[in-house]
Amino acid sequence: MRILGITLVSIVAIMHFGFLILEMFLWTKPTGRRVFANSVEKAQDTAILAANQGLYNGFLAAGLLWGLVHPVDSMGRQILLFFLACVIVAGIYGAYSVSKRIFFVQALPAILALIAIL
Repeated sequence: MRILGITLVSIVAIMHFGFLILEMFLWTKPTGRRVFANSVEKAQDTAILAANQGLYNGFLAAGLLWGLVHPVDSMGRQILLFFLACVIVAGIYGAYSVSKRIFFVQALPAILALIAIL
C-alpha cells in the first residue's frame, strides 16, 4: 500500500504542477484557452485571476512533494494528509462553483491518494 500511496500522491502533485503551468503561463495561449474553453477576450480578462489560482496550485504541489520527501515518516504522512485534504476541499468547491468535471479531475485523484495513505 505504501508504493500505491506514494504513486498516487506523486500523480496528484504532478497534476497540480501542470495546473500551475496552464494557469500561470498558458492561460491566454491556445492550449490554455482550449483546456479551459475560454475565448481570447475571457482569457485576457481573467489572466491575473488564473495566475493567482495557478500559484495556489503550485503551493499544493509543493506541499505534497514536501510530505513525500520529509525525512520523518510520521511527519511526512501528516503533511500529506493536510495537503491532500486541501486539494479535496478545493476540488469539491470547484465542482460546486465552476464545473462538476473538477471533482473528477482534482478531488477524486486526491481522495484515492488519501485512502491509499490512510
